[in-house]
Order: sequence, then structure tokens, then C-alpha cells
Amino acid sequence: MEFKTIKYSVNGAVATLALNRPERLNALNATVHAEIRDALSAVEGNPAVRCLVITGEGRAFCSGQDLTERVMSETNKVDVGSSLDRDYNPLVRRLVAFPIPTIAAVNGPAVGAGANLALACDILLFSRSAYLQEAFARIGLVPDAGGTWLLPRIVGLKRAIAMCLTAEQVPAEECQRIGIAYKVFEDANFQSDVAKAAALLAMGPTFAYRLMKEALYASLTNDLSAQLDLEAKLQKQAGQSQDFREGVKAFLEKRLPRYEGR
Repeated sequence: MEFKTIKYSVNGAVATLALNRPERLNALNATVHAEIRDALSAVEGNPAVRCLVITGEGRAFCSGQDLTERVMSETNKVDVGSSLDRDYNPLVRRLVAFPIPTIAAVNGPAVGAGANLALACDILLFSRSAYLQEAFARIGLVPDAGGTWLLPRIVGLKRAIAMCLTAEQVPAEECQRIGIAYKVFEDANFQSDVAKAAALLAMGPTFAYRLMKEALYASLTNDLSAQLDLEAKLQKQAGQSQDFREGVKAFLEKRLPRYEGR
């Protein structure tokens, strides 16, 4: 499968999707979205892949929407919302519910929709020089691509409001302090440290990982009773899995488990 605006590769059990428009700081357009969809389908269709890393080529993770697709004049106004319905909203829904762990390897600026693309992934790993910026206020738009849903749940309502209204750059260390970044790695070792983290996730019980994500997202709207019922339902599924049997067997035999994700 050949791509023009992304790079897709598989190394062992880890797939990497790298946005590849470095001359545009990996800005997103319709072509990028179409190729991302194809790459995600390739991941879902490959049972050997057990972790997905999303990153950017060059010095940026993603600068957000390519505004050259949204050129407008007084007589020719663009329907900005159409690209959300067509591209961004399905992508965010797909990433949040993705069946294997996803890592956003934020190698540089993650801005606007690029920031929210990262937030839709399960784990965010930042390079020391990277930053996140909800830059929509700079051009008179509302945060989209899930930003108004994801960000308040990660950092709290008041901090999310401040980040959106000020459109300030939030450095990697601050992203870690407020709960956006799980870890921050030094720039020089960033790729190798991300690869190690992804390889460890890929060795894990991906069947249980999927159920964990389902339970955690449901907890945002469930009351305690509903959440306890859901935990019981999902635990029953996990307890019937091959991964659970292997995990117990490995524990009793005092060895590392060999999970298969089923």
C-alpha cells in the first residue's frame, strides 16, 4: 500500500503512522484524512499488529487543518463544518474506540486539530521540545476534532477554558504536569524511547486493553451502579479469554506471559 501524505510501516507487533507533509508541518487535508483511514483499516485487518503509534515527520507532530483548503472571501464563504462531519468526527470516534492501544508520539508542535488528534489517542508521549496548543481562537474558530469533549475531561473545565481562550502554547513539561502527557522523553532519544514503550504495550493483553477502554470511557457518564454492572459484564468477557488463561498460567509457572490478544 503506497501513500503520498503519510508513512505507514509495521515493525514486529507495532504499526507506525507518520504524517508526512513536513513542508506544511504535517497539516491535515482531505487527502491526509483519506490515507489515515486506509492505514487504520490496514492496522485493523492485521491481527499481528497490537499497538499503533501516530507521529509526524520533520519538526512537527501536526499543525492542524491545512487552511489553504478553507480559503474564503466575502462572496465565497466556506462551510468549515463539512470537513468535521466528513473527516474529523469519524476519525476521533474511530481512534477513541480503536481495538488496540494507540500512542501519540508528539515529536513537535501539536496545534489545533493536530492537538486534538493527539488527545484522541490512548497515551501521549512528548519530546522535550514539543508543545500543545489549542490555537483556534487565533483565527476565530471553536476548538473541534473532539477538543471540547476531550480536554476538559483531562485537565478540568477551568483549565480547558483558559487553554482555549488564550490559545497559549503549553510546553511538554506542563502537559505532563496537568495530565496530558504520560511521559516526556529527551529529544535525542525520543524515537527509541517511544519504540520501547510501544513494544511493551504490544506484548500486553490487548483483549483486556479494549475492554478497559470501554469501561473507562463509559465511566464518564455512568453512575456507580451502572459502572459496577458494566465491570461485571466486561470482566466476564475477559475471564473467558485466551489471554486470561495465559496470564494465570504464566503467573503460576513464574514466567512472562505470551499474550495473543484474544
